[in-house]
Amino acid sequence: MTTKNTVEIGFDEFDEIVRPAPSVVDFDNVAEASMSRRSFLGGGAAFGATAFVMGSTTLSAANAVAAGNKSSRLAFDMVKANALDTVTVPKGYSWQVVTSWGDPLWSKAPELDKSTGGTGASQEMAFGDHSDGLAFFRHNGKNILAVNNEYTDSKTLLSNREGGIAVTADDIRKSKAAHGVSIVEINQKDGKWGVVKDSMYNRRITADTEMAITGPARGHALLKTSSDPKGEVAKGTWNNCGNGQTPWGTYLTCEENFNGYFSASDENYKISPELARYGVSTKDRGYNWAMADDRFDLVKNPNEPNRFGYIVEIDPTNPNSMPKKRTALGRFKHENAEVAIAANGHVVVYLGDDERGEFLYRFVSEGKYTAGGDHSELLSKGTLFVAKFHENNKGEWLALTPETTGMTDAEIAIHTRLAASKVGATTMDRPEWVSSNPNKVEVYCCLTNNKNRGVKTNAGGDATPAVGPNPRVKNNFGQIVRWKPINEDHTSQEFNWDLFLLAGNPAVYDDANAGSKNINQDNMFNSPDGLKFDSKGLLWIQTDGNYSNKDGFAGQGNNQMLVADTETGEIRRFLVGPNECEITGAAWSSDKKTMFISVQHPGEKGNSNWPDGGDSIPRSSVIAITRDDGSVIG
Repeated sequence: MTTKNTVEIGFDEFDEIVRPAPSVVDFDNVAEASMSRRSFLGGGAAFGATAFVMGSTTLSAANAVAAGNKSSRLAFDMVKANALDTVTVPKGYSWQVVTSWGDPLWSKAPELDKSTGGTGASQEMAFGDHSDGLAFFRHNGKNILAVNNEYTDSKTLLSNREGGIAVTADDIRKSKAAHGVSIVEINQKDGKWGVVKDSMYNRRITADTEMAITGPARGHALLKTSSDPKGEVAKGTWNNCGNGQTPWGTYLTCEENFNGYFSASDENYKISPELARYGVSTKDRGYNWAMADDRFDLVKNPNEPNRFGYIVEIDPTNPNSMPKKRTALGRFKHENAEVAIAANGHVVVYLGDDERGEFLYRFVSEGKYTAGGDHSELLSKGTLFVAKFHENNKGEWLALTPETTGMTDAEIAIHTRLAASKVGATTMDRPEWVSSNPNKVEVYCCLTNNKNRGVKTNAGGDATPAVGPNPRVKNNFGQIVRWKPINEDHTSQEFNWDLFLLAGNPAVYDDANAGSKNINQDNMFNSPDGLKFDSKGLLWIQTDGNYSNKDGFAGQGNNQMLVADTETGEIRRFLVGPNECEITGAAWSSDKKTMFISVQHPGEKGNSNWPDGGDSIPRSSVIAITRDDGSVIG
């Protein structure tokens, strides 16, 4: 087991350390020098064998972004990029902290001890760390927020330990309790939002919470352990990244980088190829959970990793309900789960696997959604598909079935990446959040970046040529791909696609790294990550990228949130976050007058005191944004 704290490095960097991608390959000598901006944006540039065609939306964007355009639906003055240790919003808007890591959810819980990070017991009674995806629910006149707590900052959580390294069983208890999901009732008093302590709805779901395994993997031999010989009840959820929300009122939390929590007490332990594909290694990322919990020692529990990497469905209105792991939606590093109801009633869930060169998926339910019906098992049965993007701006969904993969349904659910490789799916530039337009049948996905594009294969040996929706070699800036299902049917096998935007830096580059035509020196950014449509059909884009503000990223400042009009292609920066943070998650109050977002890991490199200021430790938080005139915001 590792004793070195590697939590400070990114999850992707950790994966490449413990499981480097296969050797460098040459994809027909695709070179960055071939990407002149002029040809790239002309509508018919060719890269390798692909003909890249921008959609009409982006080609018309230059007109929409003209200053003073009175036809714009983006009714705010664009915020300038900056590197301030605060949240910056447009004139006429205000923000406030709703809750932060360590805030007690019950009266009997103590306030956060910032000098130690508290104890295991106090953390189990408090809001979790590193808030990410979130959703708002209105139930019986109450306002409920469900918020993911993705991971932890050991420097603050374990500030009483040298190097932030866990040394006692209670350190592990505290770390596990800081992960998972926080469900809290909130209310607004005198214009300020806050947590309702002692609410019956307040709940912490952590790495120790029991949850039912459902779907084709339930009871399979690969999910059986000494503590769960039937393979039917998993313990815990962690590294919960993005989220989803169902029309029947449940919350979907998404397990992403689950692999970095496992280790082996025998450094010579042989990792199976199947676990290696998911980045499982004999060394963890520095959490050291195996020190106090044998579940995380691969030598003692080799099947435990197979029980993570799923979508978990939670009823936030019933604090006594057991969460359910939905294995039918596949096992991989889930980013979010975007739910759409097709015209024929089938539930469609779009899913991204956030790792370099992995895939984009779609689940189509066997049953149908009916208002007021019983949907308790609607996500237990259905067909999983993976996307194939063709170079003529057409694409198709490839079914992952026993017939197409040679695997059983359970094996497909457990080893989904292997199944997708078998059918020849398109390797993507880290597919992150997916969002479906509420006013028309079209879907968008952030492809945040991929430094290995055109340089290395993915972890399974699949080629990553710079073609189609992933057109740039060593992609440092990311893009947003859009597709429209044939016949406006989310269950259709075929779709048409284009790129809504390519992020870039036109102040530094004059080639493809400058970005698409709707990117200029005023609204530029890198690494689109979070993505959410509001009820008006405006697209909110959140970033989690390079905030160095120098070299190729000069002038881009801290991570931010922008708004796009997908009809015109216009993009304006709405918000800039504090130092070294990620901006993520988006939800609106039922009256649309408040927008909630997460500010995650401010000061991850030690250069922030947000939100408390002074010499306080930084804390991930949920904030509320309102308009000063009290009008709607989304």
